Amino acid sequence: MKRSLTPGRVGLYAGLILAAAFLLLPFFWMVSSSLKPDNDVFTIPVRWIPEVFRPSNYIDIWTKSDMGIWLKNTLILSVVVTALQLFTGSFAAYGFSRIRFPGRDALFLAYLGTLAVPWQAYMIPQYKMMAKVMPNGGDSLLSIIVLQAFGAFGVFLMKQFYESIPEELSESARIDGLSEYGIYRRIMLPLSVPAIASLGLLTFVNTWNDFLGPRLYLRTRPNFTIQVGLKVFQADATQGSQFGLLFAGSVISVLPIAIIFMLGQRYFVEGIATSGMKG
Repeated sequence: MKRSLTPGRVGLYAGLILAAAFLLLPFFWMVSSSLKPDNDVFTIPVRWIPEVFRPSNYIDIWTKSDMGIWLKNTLILSVVVTALQLFTGSFAAYGFSRIRFPGRDALFLAYLGTLAVPWQAYMIPQYKMMAKVMPNGGDSLLSIIVLQAFGAFGVFLMKQFYESIPEELSESARIDGLSEYGIYRRIMLPLSVPAIASLGLLTFVNTWNDFLGPRLYLRTRPNFTIQVGLKVFQADATQGSQFGLLFAGSVISVLPIAIIFMLGQRYFVEGIATSGMKG
């Protein structure tokens, strides 16, 4: 049965299209600026379509910076942190949702309460601690991996999803002699693909876009992530007016996130929608 296009529905669609265009406008300007000569980037009035196209900006950013190293470091960091948080978050969430032990609820609330404390409030003591125990004074990707291997949000998200899975499945598996580790691996994980995809996507995007953490710990250029590298390049670009190259690098940094989100958006929406349900 087809729905008729009433004036209200047409107005709603028009409003949504305008809102989407408004949100995409900065990205369009960034892509447009990446194809302009340096002197045409900040013209007044704004030129949305370049008068002179310079696609060579995408080649020059690779030859005039360490873009390849920055992308490699960011990819390693994002993949490893995402994998660790998926494992630790899903494993801890199984314990909080399926294992009964004294103080479970109080411990979960205390762990969840860490979300209310901004990282900026304790980043300096944390940095001093890591500088003492990690090699090179914390100037390595390993320092950030260790710090971000656990996440309270991931535990919360996975626990909410686990509670939507009927308890009878776990009870039947225990009667059949399956251990808790077996239940987690053979039953809970296969049923949790939407939640795992949502958590993986959120963690990967946050790690890829993180600037403050890598900027605090990473001090040598070979260890820079793409966000830190572009910030350093921005200072050089400001002195040399290489704004076209800077925006080309920004487009390159956004493309992997856009591709991953488009590929995983179905699982992302499904996982977020079902994480608050209890069956």
